[in-house]
Amino acid sequence: MADNKRLGEKLTSFAMELWREGMQTVWILFRITIPVIIITKLFTELGLIVFLTGILEPVMGIMGLPGELGLVWATGMITTIYGALAVFASLAPSLDLTAAQVTVLGGILLIAHSLPVELGISKKAGAPILPILFLRLGGAVVYGTALAFLCRYCKIWQEPAVIYFKETAQDTNLLAWAGAQLVNLGMMVAVIFAILLAMKILQSAGIIGLLEKMLNPVLPWFGMSSRAAPMTVVGMLIGLSYGGALIIRETTLGKLGRNEIFNSMALMALCHALIEDTLLMIAIGGMLAGLLFGRIIFALAVTFLIARLVSRFLQTGNKG
Repeated sequence: MADNKRLGEKLTSFAMELWREGMQTVWILFRITIPVIIITKLFTELGLIVFLTGILEPVMGIMGLPGELGLVWATGMITTIYGALAVFASLAPSLDLTAAQVTVLGGILLIAHSLPVELGISKKAGAPILPILFLRLGGAVVYGTALAFLCRYCKIWQEPAVIYFKETAQDTNLLAWAGAQLVNLGMMVAVIFAILLAMKILQSAGIIGLLEKMLNPVLPWFGMSSRAAPMTVVGMLIGLSYGGALIIRETTLGKLGRNEIFNSMALMALCHALIEDTLLMIAIGGMLAGLLFGRIIFALAVTFLIARLVSRFLQTGNKG
């Protein structure tokens, strides 16, 4: 009986701690996400996306894409990848796109999307908005241009794109939009609690410690310590919102340094949600090598360069 009582007390304590940490993380995320969702909706209704499309048309040409696809990228940057896919599905049948072009479009969407929400999370985590915005926009254009050149030079993926994602009717009613946002927020809460639970289990099993030991020799190359490893991995695999929320929580506890916060958020900015978002881009006809492996290599290379530049800048500042 005594053993059962102690077990019950431990489980209760575990559940209460999980609930407290989960609600703290949810509150941090919702304070950023909900106002930005509302502002983004207002901007969309006011025609900001159409304005951005005009600016993006010449940029799309540099990456070997039709100017019309600027509307797809603008929608993705202001709203979400799902919004971009809806626009893409309506435009794609008239454009005769190759697999290479769709892969380039997918690559830039994966790097620069949902900017109002994700930049807010980055700022709250401790990474300044303007450098991260420049990194994501500039990174998307550089990666898209390089990938387009590689596809042309090597003559790969020149066949017509096979598009599995089909256009569906969208309800523009404000009530329907609000309902969809509530569902998304509910899913976000569920995912946050699932991540925290999984991390506690992995911590207890010693797997987090093993991961930190495995990454210890590598992380300094990218300006991070082992403390940032679990949160960065979560962000890369599942999404910047979730990884960023965990970074914010660790930051409030004083466990992460300023530079490694920036480097971690920079890596996640270029390379996050590797599972879900990559599959979405494959569904519109993109190729896995360009959407996943190329993006990982690009993100690691850029983060490595950023870490070296920051380190050199700090050394120069200390000497001065």
